[in-house]
Order: sequence, then C-alpha cells, then structure tokens
Amino acid sequence: MNNRLPPAWAKHLKTQPSAKAISPKAAPLKVQSKAGPPRNQADDMLLRQALELQKAEQLPEAEELCLKVLARTPNHPLAFYILGTLGIGYDTEKALRYFARAVAEEPRNPYYHLSLGEAYLKLSEFTPAIRHIQQALALKPDLVEALCALGDAYNSFDKGEMALPLFEKALKIERDHPLARIGLPRALTSLGRMDEAALHLKEAIERRIAVPAAYNALVRTRKYTEEPTELAAILRELEDPSHMPEEAAALHHAAGKVLNDLRRYKDAIDHFKQGNQARGQIFDIGSYRRWVDAMIETFTPELVASMAAYGNPSEAPVFVVGMPRSGTTLTEQICASHPSVHGAGELSKLARTANGLGLKDRTGADLGKSIAKMTPDLTRTLADEHLAYLRERAPDALRIVDKMPHNFELIGLVGVLFPNARIIHCRRDAIDNCISCFVLQFSEAHSYSGDLQTLGLYYREYDRLMRHWSKVLPGRIFENQYETLIENQEEQSHRLIDYLGLPWDEACLRFFDRAGSVNTYSNWQVRQPIYKSSVKRWKNYESEIQPLIEALGDLAEV
Repeated sequence: MNNRLPPAWAKHLKTQPSAKAISPKAAPLKVQSKAGPPRNQADDMLLRQALELQKAEQLPEAEELCLKVLARTPNHPLAFYILGTLGIGYDTEKALRYFARAVAEEPRNPYYHLSLGEAYLKLSEFTPAIRHIQQALALKPDLVEALCALGDAYNSFDKGEMALPLFEKALKIERDHPLARIGLPRALTSLGRMDEAALHLKEAIERRIAVPAAYNALVRTRKYTEEPTELAAILRELEDPSHMPEEAAALHHAAGKVLNDLRRYKDAIDHFKQGNQARGQIFDIGSYRRWVDAMIETFTPELVASMAAYGNPSEAPVFVVGMPRSGTTLTEQICASHPSVHGAGELSKLARTANGLGLKDRTGADLGKSIAKMTPDLTRTLADEHLAYLRERAPDALRIVDKMPHNFELIGLVGVLFPNARIIHCRRDAIDNCISCFVLQFSEAHSYSGDLQTLGLYYREYDRLMRHWSKVLPGRIFENQYETLIENQEEQSHRLIDYLGLPWDEACLRFFDRAGSVNTYSNWQVRQPIYKSSVKRWKNYESEIQPLIEALGDLAEV
C-alpha cells in the first residue's frame, strides 16, 4: 500500500484511521488548520475518508469525496490539497493547479507552499519552486522536508554547492531523516566528491536508513576491480521479503552494477532482469507506434516550414536529443565547457508545452486539431516564453543547451518555435544503447526499458521518428555518433563547436575538469577523460539478450 501524501504533509495531518490503513512512513495527520476556523464536521469526515482512499490508491473515489466537499464548501484548502496529491506521479500539472489553489486559500500554511514548490520542481520550473520552498521555510524554519526540497532544487539547478549546507542543516535537526541522509551524498556526487559521498552513504546503511537507495547510490560512486564487501551485504538484503518492489529493484540494480564491474556478466544481467521485473512496469508499444504514425503524418516538412515564420529567431536554444544513454551528457559537457555556452541539463519545458497543446496525447487524439490551436500569436507567445525560461538560467550565454533526450519526439515543435535553434542528435550502436538503458533503474516514464523485446521495438520507433525529422529539417540536425566521438574526441568536438557557430576553445577538450555540479546517471563517467570500454559492450551479454537483438532487426549490427 502506498502513501501518496508528500512526506512533509503526511507528518502533520491528523486523522483517526485504523492502524492498518496508515502507511509506516506517515505520522499522525491533522485535518484542521491551526490558523483557520473550525471546519464543518461533515467535511472533516469526508476528507478523512478521502485521505484513507488516497493511501489505498483508490484515487477516483478519493477525488469524488473531495469534489463533494468543494460543492458544499467552495474553496476548502484541504480539499484542494488532497486533490493535488492525487496528481502526484500521474499528472503533475493537475497537482500544481490544486496546490496553488490551496496556497491561495491558506497562504500561511508552510506545507501547502512546500508541496507547490515540489510540484514546480518536478516540472523543472526552478524559480517558482525555490520561491515557494523558501516561503515554507520562512513560515517554519526547522521544516526538514523543506530544507531537503530546497537542496534538491539547487541540485537540479546544477548548484550542488548551495545544496550542501541545506542538507547539513537538516541532519542537525533530524539526524536520521532519509531525505537528508540520501540528499547530502547526492549533492556531493553531483560535485564529483565521490569519496565523501560514499562515506555518508555507508553511514546511512550502518544506521539502516533508506538502505536500498543508499546501496544503489554507493555502488555508483566508483568502479570496482575486486569484489567489495558491499556485494555480499546487498545479496543478503535481497533475501529480506519485506522490501517493497521499488526497493528490491534498487538492490538488484546495485548488485548488477557491481557484478558488471567485476565482469561477471551472466550474474549481472540476471540481477538487471530481476530488478526490472520487480517493478512490474508495462509499456504499450502498440499505442506508442500509433502516436509516432500520427506525429509523422501531422508534422510534414510543409507544415513546419509554414509555421516557423511565427517562431522566435533566437540562435540561443540548443537541443541535444537521442535515446537515453546515447552520449547526451558527454555531448552537453563538451559544448558547455565553451565559455559562451551554458549547459542547462534536462529541462521539461518543451514537453510541458507539447502537453498543453495535446501533442503528447497517446489515446488516439487528433494531433491535427492540436496543431490547429497554434495560431501565429500563440506560436510567438510560446516561443518567447520558452526563450525567457532558458534566459533565466543564463542571461548572457550565446547558446543554452537543453539535453532532455526525449525531446527527440518533439523536433517538429522545435522547428516551429525556434527556426534557428541547433539540434544535436546523439546516436549510438543500437544494441549498446539499449543494454545501457536496460541496466539502469529508470523512472516509470521509461517503462519501455524494462523488457528486452519491448525496448528493441521502442528503439525502432525512435529510429523511425528521427529519420522523419531529418526529412522535415534537412541539413539542420547535427548527427553526433557516439563511437565517432569516442574514437576521435578532438575532431568531433571541433565539429560540434563549429555547428554551434562559435570559435574553438581548448577548454572543450577538458570537459571532465569543468567546475560545477552534474546531475545524471553518468555522474562518475562524465568526470573521467573519454574511455572506450563502453563500445560494443553488449557482446558481454550476447547469449542473454537475444529477444532484444531480434526485436531490433536490421538496426542491430551484429
């Protein structure tokens, strides 16, 4: 049973449900605000029921009760708040709307501000996220969850040095808080301080705090050349049947990572498979294929060319796209080492714009109707807003890089909004790329990567869509082959910087010395000089990955 209430609020709402219904992570909850007037008792009863339904993942039923309260007591802040929590993990825009209404009704409630800030953070809207989390701290300076959320916000904004003191303060207030215990080493890792991060993670494990997550983070702070004591400990943990599916997945992936380092490939792939199976994610490849069909049919070369006249002519935006694990982080780091380039990391702004237009609706919606909404005025407005969002991160940079890999789905929209944007497509050996996705514990948004056959079929759809974009924007997309970059870093780096329209700078060859924090699964690798060990890595697993190779078909270079 999951508790969908954000931790900060879950500790402070108070109901009297049965002990069985309360998540172990949730402390007593208090329905009535201290500052506000007494709520109608009938409303309180309905909201208590809604909280219990929410914890039991009966979300439609919980929503119905909240709406019933609002029909009787318009603008009830707690009803808005619970409705916001129902969007967590499913519909962040919905969560944002309801949390904002809760804040408007009860602006001195720190928990409402915190949850609104966290919703903004999920959408990479760092400025409002930081503003609301800071407001929560102004109202309640010792709110550990807010300190950790602000640390996460700075970390996501590549400001790991600003995150560290926040996590340190949180640990002084509550020594064993899981968010602080895991957040501090995450900030250290983003800054390349791997040894310090490892010490904190080992301490968390010794104190039995967030053990699966701590092990998963610990094994990524270094590469193992001999068997560490942690491997046996991780395998012992896996024998504990009380671990939730996500925790078991984290432990399997941690074991797989160590075994892969030790070149025990069959054992490693067995753990990666078990880790992906533990999560039980299913991806509808048929629905995705139909959506790709619709995108290809809708975004014709003629349509993009005709609409681009209304976009923003700025040359600042740079989009680095491709499958995850195709070299997007390495590419961004090389570009961002140039003094005129800012690497903004993985931004969700383009996806949010597409969602707002209905372009990412995979339920069979008519994408043509979505495009019809894009009047010249709306196109200009969306482009200007997007550019302002980028400029917020780097007011003076000549180029600002968004390296969200899955923007490969939305290159047609990029062509409309920014006719002069640079688009760098990172491509890698198909089997290597897919295996690199399979062995990582991605979020639910990447559920296609949990099954070898589905992953291969998904890759084919990605490849089909990218071939279409090359026809839509001929000569506009820089094809950055990972293996070429590995083989001849200097020559390919020169090509990249030339494509950006900038003079060469030697700093681009020493991207691994670049200051600042980096938030990516490649945290350790991206701080090393280029290495070739990941090329044709799939051959280590060849006998175990036939479903993937068969699904890739002619894209698999065997």
